[in-house]
Amino acid sequence: MSASDDCLFCAIAAGQIPSETVYEDETTYAFKDINPKTKVHVLIIPRKHYANVAELAEDDPTQLAHMVAVAQSIADKTFHGEFRLEFNTGRDAGQSVFHVHAHVLTGEVLSE
Repeated sequence: MSASDDCLFCAIAAGQIPSETVYEDETTYAFKDINPKTKVHVLIIPRKHYANVAELAEDDPTQLAHMVAVAQSIADKTFHGEFRLEFNTGRDAGQSVFHVHAHVLTGEVLSE
């Protein structure tokens, strides 16, 4: 599960496609969503390619926990620590890029 040559998020994490960085370390990259749904809408991705959150949880639960910690840090800095964390898994659930990514949504009340 290394970088996939045709994966948009692998290219973003590698710096091949520009993005607005919010956070980065050796294993994780976070950037602003180009089509935000709330005042703060950040995507968090592992640098290693996983198709969805279930695959990530099975293979590397420590990475998944780190992504949640990054989400908390982003929310602490942008909206007094409160946030919604969303993973879409599968086309019918709204996943359009098949590289696991967490949506950090905050800054306003969201409709259900």
